[in-house]
Amino acid sequence: MPDQGQKIRYGKLIRHLSIRQNTISFNALAEKQQTTQGKQRVQLRHVDIYRLLSPYIGVRLLEQLKAVFPLALYLILFQILVLNQAVGQPVMILSGLAAVIVGLMLFMEGLSKGLMPFGEKIGQSLPTKVPLGVVLLIAFLLGIGVTFAEPAIGALQAAGSLLQVENAPYLYTLLNHWSGTLVLIVGLGVGLAVVMGTIRLLYGWSLKPFIYVTLMPALGLTVWMMQDDELCKVLGLAWDCGAVTTGPVTVPLVLALGIGIASAAGRGSSALSGFGIVTLASLFPIIGVMLLSLFVASTTTPEAIIALAHLHHATAEVSQAWYQVSPGREMLAGLQAIVPLVVFLMLVLRLVLREKLPTPGIIIYGIILCVLGMIIFSIGLRYGLSALGEQSGALLSSAFVMLDGVESSPLYSWGVGIGIALLFAWVLGFGSTVAEPALNALGNTVETLTNGAFEKKTLIYAVATGVAFGITLGVLKIIFALPLPLFLLPLYSLAIVLTWLSSEEFVNVAWDSAGVTTGPVTVPLVLAMGLGLGNAVDAIEGFGILALASIGPILTVLLTGVWVQYQIRKKHQRNERQNEGETA
Repeated sequence: MPDQGQKIRYGKLIRHLSIRQNTISFNALAEKQQTTQGKQRVQLRHVDIYRLLSPYIGVRLLEQLKAVFPLALYLILFQILVLNQAVGQPVMILSGLAAVIVGLMLFMEGLSKGLMPFGEKIGQSLPTKVPLGVVLLIAFLLGIGVTFAEPAIGALQAAGSLLQVENAPYLYTLLNHWSGTLVLIVGLGVGLAVVMGTIRLLYGWSLKPFIYVTLMPALGLTVWMMQDDELCKVLGLAWDCGAVTTGPVTVPLVLALGIGIASAAGRGSSALSGFGIVTLASLFPIIGVMLLSLFVASTTTPEAIIALAHLHHATAEVSQAWYQVSPGREMLAGLQAIVPLVVFLMLVLRLVLREKLPTPGIIIYGIILCVLGMIIFSIGLRYGLSALGEQSGALLSSAFVMLDGVESSPLYSWGVGIGIALLFAWVLGFGSTVAEPALNALGNTVETLTNGAFEKKTLIYAVATGVAFGITLGVLKIIFALPLPLFLLPLYSLAIVLTWLSSEEFVNVAWDSAGVTTGPVTVPLVLAMGLGLGNAVDAIEGFGILALASIGPILTVLLTGVWVQYQIRKKHQRNERQNEGETA
């Protein structure tokens, strides 16, 4: 029979594998021991390993299948049944989609095992061992690091190869010649947001003033840039960058750090702990990208950018870079995204906190999974998800305009075709949001926070409806070549008014809900669809859909919150009248 020490090891093995439904009992494992050189060692048959791992792998695989498969099936069926077009390069796209699912499964598991323990440990220990200034500096650097590790950043960088330099020179140079600086600026915005969000948690400040102070310069810069015909074309990218930053790496790591700091300062017990950091991490990068575009415009001219692009085209065909994927380049990109972040977290843990890794073997295993998952996901993204999204977006225009290579186009009358395109966008936005796992987690938190007044189901449908209308407006903007500020200025002005009318709880929930809807699947898919549609209808650029998909749920949740508050007040007034009647 095993001794107490072996029982502990068995327990750790099962806990580390996160198996909830394990059919192999402790006694069954113990019976498989053999004595070798006086020491007892556990030997597992292949069937035992399979039974141990299959529930674990099945749950993780099912999570990613639920996120990817319905969206891919919807795009494929819409293309075949409505647009009467077969899927181009089906083997490549299906293989890419499979790589996306496997890559996300490995990446998310590696994130929970390899990176999250760092964030939790540093967040809990850092405020008790170093001054506040050092804490905020580390929070700032962490915000930069997590931005480079976001899977969706790769989709943003690759989008530049789909642009025609003559249509939008400043936008083209930002996504090509300045792509590294662009990601760095976005990272600086996230880092600053983490610092401000942490300070807000420490002092218990309201989120509303931060929203006002951040939105005013963002909207002011938008009005300034829309006066210039070339700079106006960068606005879609700038506002889309706010959606790209709040992904599966940034949100859990910065929240773990912020909540840990607030808890150490005695501020982490509030139900609102953690809310607001995601909001600021969405708004600050928008300002940063607009400032970068103004700087680029002051150093070069559209004519110089076009001449430089033609020079590059003469030596290499960069317009096909979206599909040309070198495994070596993807491997290097995966290492560059994850390894610097891990090294930084390790240095903080050892040099600043002077602590050791709690479970080094498990953490190293998680980091390896992160890198491997990032590489596989990046390859699958280019070959599968983004390729399918771009293809669907390009063919979508055949419903209402003549398209080269598509027989009988336009397939429908102009009005019917436009209606089909908008309905396609609405269903895509609603379906992708309802399937988002992070939204379900937020729904549980909100239902608890409001004591059931704001039900989880109500929040999910409010957010999904907002995203659906946002993506629909984005498609409308591309089809009719409408300026993005025409949508952003009135919508964000309405958001400011609703924010002022709403209570703190609903403001926190509404503004953070925009962040949870833009995951590693939705962002590249919608981005590729917008760019594909934009190229098909000869639009200048296809950005802006993500920006409108972010403001949509903010408005719908705020409106729902105002209605819930009204119902609560109405109920209280009715109860008071009943009590007064009984007293009389």
